[in-house]
Amino acid sequence: MRLEFETFGDSRDPALVLIMGLGAQLIDWQVEFCEGLVAEGFHVVRFDNRDVGLSDGSEAPYVLADMAADTVGLLDRLGIERAHVVGVSMGGMIAQQLVIDHPGRVLSLCSIMSTTGDRSVGRGTPEALAALTRPAATSREQFIEGAVRAAGITGSPGFETPVAELEERAARKYDRAYRPEGTQRQLQAVLASPDRTEGLRNVTVPALVIHGEDDPLVGVSGGRATAEAIPGAELMVIPGMGHDLPRALWPHVIEAITANARRETSKVD
Repeated sequence: MRLEFETFGDSRDPALVLIMGLGAQLIDWQVEFCEGLVAEGFHVVRFDNRDVGLSDGSEAPYVLADMAADTVGLLDRLGIERAHVVGVSMGGMIAQQLVIDHPGRVLSLCSIMSTTGDRSVGRGTPEALAALTRPAATSREQFIEGAVRAAGITGSPGFETPVAELEERAARKYDRAYRPEGTQRQLQAVLASPDRTEGLRNVTVPALVIHGEDDPLVGVSGGRATAEAIPGAELMVIPGMGHDLPRALWPHVIEAITANARRETSKVD
């Protein structure tokens, strides 16, 4: 499995791997966000999961454990023995599975707007789920319009992103790689993967769970359940935050990720 990736910062600094969500590409981790983490002393890695962006596709069925193994393969390729791992939405699920299956490769875990795989928690609203499963766009214009409309449903009511910025981001994604069939396979991987709750009870690395109080796609109960399952995990619930990472919250989120990573350093010291 060949994965497209990019790195920021000095490779001698502690590695921090960013894992994106369903159908999202590495460019959904905005450059300024990555540079903010570099400023805190991290060597940042962002990449396309299988079946999106410029990474290989996979027509054979797979589950989140396979995607976690992909991430380990990327660490191997980069010569990184252990890394801080940050994932959003499906990326948070992959990050959770990564620390369960490969605990020796993870320094700290940050799971953002995600859930445990327990179907009784983290439920989305009917409107948000409909936006997630809308029919694939048949043109660039339709894709951009659909992305803006979906953001209006699932985004942060307290931190709205300007429409022009949403349009620009959607256009870049479409022009770089539009692969709706890959997104559907990723969704099947999420649905086919088991509940991670029991596995999370054995996590020993510092863990931070961030969730929007107003997330309509993955309800905040999913974040609470994740934090409850991981021993010693810290939970940050942000009022006004939906199912996105609004620019206004970047400093707050970067500070929290850094503090969690430094809990690992203190533990080693």
